[in-house]
Amino acid sequence: MFVFSNDFGGSFIPSLLACLVVFAALFALNEVTRRSKWAGFAAFVVLPVILTILWFTSLKDSTYLDWFHLAKVYSSTAGCIGFWCIRFVHGTDKNGKQWKLSEKKWALCFPPLILAINIVEACVRDFEVGSTYASVVSAASAFKDGAYSFNLIGGPWNFMNGIAGILNILTITGWLGICIRKETAKDKSHDMLWPDMVWFWIVAYDLWNFAYTYNCLPSHSWYCGLALLLAPTCCAFTVGKGAWLQHRAQTLALWCMFAQTFPTFQDASRFRVDSAYNPAVYNVISGIALAFNLGVFVYMLVRVIKAKKSPYGPEIYADLPAYQKIKSLAE
Repeated sequence: MFVFSNDFGGSFIPSLLACLVVFAALFALNEVTRRSKWAGFAAFVVLPVILTILWFTSLKDSTYLDWFHLAKVYSSTAGCIGFWCIRFVHGTDKNGKQWKLSEKKWALCFPPLILAINIVEACVRDFEVGSTYASVVSAASAFKDGAYSFNLIGGPWNFMNGIAGILNILTITGWLGICIRKETAKDKSHDMLWPDMVWFWIVAYDLWNFAYTYNCLPSHSWYCGLALLLAPTCCAFTVGKGAWLQHRAQTLALWCMFAQTFPTFQDASRFRVDSAYNPAVYNVISGIALAFNLGVFVYMLVRVIKAKKSPYGPEIYADLPAYQKIKSLAE
């Protein structure tokens, strides 16, 4: 499934340890930036400005400047900024009444919108690879000097996974129920909770996104397809329950900023790991992602038909224990 040996002296143990370090670092940094209001502001507002200047000046010949990598780093950062505002922006109107951004319905439309945009970016790339690369082809990287390269192979798996991504978008529900975690002695994070985003949707997303990275980022999927997906999911099921999207945006933005600044880590070092470029493996991974997302879509339709209500806005899983457990954490 993965190839650990490379021209830089790579092997399984160092790559495994590197993956564990990436996972631990993302988990820890997410904890810091979610628990501290101003650490989050520094990480997702101040730091991207500084790094952007570096990427387009002193690092312009050694970083990713293609449309997908730039779209990913800036869309994930935009998500972090928007979620930070939903969590912390409040004020008083001209009548002296206090208001919170998290109570504005128009503001609650931002999380599903930025999430859908993020998924669409990847679906477009999956379809692009599937229609462009009919066999294993060495593709030029984003580096201007062409010193680093990776292989791409397109096939039916790209289209299967693109459809899985579309289904994942269609099963985003209940965003008008987004709320803020109540402050306690142990947790003052004010996490953005999404009770209707239950565990099976998160699993469906993870399966789809892993398949995407394996299909279209074959030399990166060991890190951005495993460590980067496990960090927010583990947080959402343990210390940061109910705030998976916030965790996902923050860990994704942090990883993208790291990868943009230090691209050789996963492209030209002993820690580089490639996919095996085996069509059978591609088909299995994308097939599982498609089947699971189709199952979630059918389950959603059944509930919507029975309840005779739209899934887009109102919550549809309020009777499930998983929903109720998260809702109990809200203000």
